[in-house]
Amino acid sequence: MSHVKDFGAVGDGKADDTAELQHAINDGERRVVIPHGTYRITKSLVIDLDKVGFTSISGDGGTATIVMDGPGPALRMVGTHQGTADPPSFKPNVWQSQRMPTVSGLEIVGNHPEAIGIQLKRTMQATLTGVLIRKCKYGVHLITRNRNTLISHCHIYDGAGKEAIGIYLDGCDLHQINIIGCHVSYHRHAGIKLQRSSVRNLQITGCDIEYNFDAEETDCADVWIDAREAKVREVTISSCTIQAKYSPSGANVRIEAKPTELSTDAGLWTISSNIIQSQTHNLLLRNCHGIAVTGNSFCSAGERSLIIDTCRNIAVGSCTIDYNPDYKGSRFDGVLVKDSAGINLNGLIVEASLVGNEKKGGAISVFNSRDITIANCQIFDPAHRGLHLDQV
Repeated sequence: MSHVKDFGAVGDGKADDTAELQHAINDGERRVVIPHGTYRITKSLVIDLDKVGFTSISGDGGTATIVMDGPGPALRMVGTHQGTADPPSFKPNVWQSQRMPTVSGLEIVGNHPEAIGIQLKRTMQATLTGVLIRKCKYGVHLITRNRNTLISHCHIYDGAGKEAIGIYLDGCDLHQINIIGCHVSYHRHAGIKLQRSSVRNLQITGCDIEYNFDAEETDCADVWIDAREAKVREVTISSCTIQAKYSPSGANVRIEAKPTELSTDAGLWTISSNIIQSQTHNLLLRNCHGIAVTGNSFCSAGERSLIIDTCRNIAVGSCTIDYNPDYKGSRFDGVLVKDSAGINLNGLIVEASLVGNEKKGGAISVFNSRDITIANCQIFDPAHRGLHLDQV
């Protein structure tokens, strides 16, 4: 192991420790240990895995802090893997020198408006665990291509600026990524966002994803899957608490793909056993295919709890749609299905939806859709009507 103070790092929060930390990474012995202290850096620490070999960077029980006083990522891990997760696709140098780069037990704080916490590029089995990232434009930034990424038991918190995102898959080809047991909260644009990214096998499980919104900006979301420029399939969101506050066109979970004949670019998902509440929309599905939504508690949606827009083969079952009496503010709740086919709503309980007026609208509204099943649902005390079906 290599202690960074053996390489001259001071760790007093005032000295610029960039060169000393980079020296420990380049010339140390692969396990770089950062003891208690505050280490100020002014440019990215680059872990070039093909040159330095597989590397771990660990703080001393979470008491070590890196303050990024410049633009870009505090830690930038770069590999050369161009294959898949299939072992025969590995080049020998990837397995011998680049496998499982690890960051653990460390705090990273941004002190520049363009600071990023950790950036991953072409890594294989990158593992982030027990990391706290604060005040960064992006907490964890995944670009180009990565495989078998694991982000667990991390706090990604209080992002900087209007564009802040907790975990950002940005133009990234990525298969097999697990986000487990993390807090991802207080980012003004999105908690977890995929954009221009071709993703398969994403699991978001057991996380607390909260208050990722901006009351003045549109399209904020706790989880924002933008598949309009790439395909995102085989995804699970389960056992999470996902909540925020109202923002224009905002959503707790927003999944949107480009229009295709069968809406197949975002699909083969399961969204189950979550608490999803307190945004303009709780769950917005647009141009999606093959999604199972089961066992969730939806509540206190400013416009709709669930919107299914131009989708195919969506099954929604055994969910409650209610409101939280402890939270104030306007709400409407309810379900809207439009321009869709093959939709099954089964076993829903919808309480006191305020959707509609004297002429139209209901707790469950279906417009211009076909092959719809609404069964075994209970709709209590709607403000206007339980069901509104129009051109169905």
